[in-house]
Amino acid sequence: MSKTVHLVGAGPGDIELMTVKSLRLIKEADVIIFDRLANPLILKEAPQGCEFIDVGKTDGQHPVKQPEINEIIYQSSLKYENVVRLKGGDPFVFGRGGEEALYLKERNVKFDIVPGITSAISVPAYAGIPVTQRGVVSSFRVITGHEAPGKAVSQIDWNSFNTDETLVFLMGLHNLGRISKNLMEAGKDKNYPVAVISAGTTATQKVVVGTLENIEEKAKSLPTPALIVVGKVVNLRDELKWFD
Repeated sequence: MSKTVHLVGAGPGDIELMTVKSLRLIKEADVIIFDRLANPLILKEAPQGCEFIDVGKTDGQHPVKQPEINEIIYQSSLKYENVVRLKGGDPFVFGRGGEEALYLKERNVKFDIVPGITSAISVPAYAGIPVTQRGVVSSFRVITGHEAPGKAVSQIDWNSFNTDETLVFLMGLHNLGRISKNLMEAGKDKNYPVAVISAGTTATQKVVVGTLENIEEKAKSLPTPALIVVGKVVNLRDELKWFD
């Protein structure tokens, strides 16, 4: 049995935003089980002979279901000494790392968590948007833009978003219209600033800025993965954009 299964955060896309520990584990891996959001260049850092298992999901396409991924990780722990489960961003920020860790725990497999820089703060930063700013906003919230299917009632308390707190929605591009509608119904002005950032921190990054009223139309051609920032801090982009 593997000494440890490492649930590793790959960061938001820019390979240089990986942590020292995550890169070390990649270089020691016998097998890497990776998803679509992890930069493929990371795999070039693996040692010769390392096995690669692609369990990536694309928008609306899940060729390998989560229960199957859990079992692949477990079976790999029986076969290999150094198992790396490589996940985009951070394993515990909408990364389902908790589900995978629980699956291993139930089977007495030792694991550890290697945090990654979450896209929730890094992608806005690369777009010149600070999620907090003194005198503008003192807090931010990270929300899933894609709730689990089959839920009759949303777990999101939309009425709690009627303050100027910065809102960061992950995986919400195709729900952008519904997100905007719900926020306006909760009391936000139709002219409230919004930014959508596609492929953040990478060479193909694209940023579209608009309002709750028009952002769906303005961002309709952007590809996934994309992140949505709602808040007055979006107005700082004109002064702070540096990566463009």
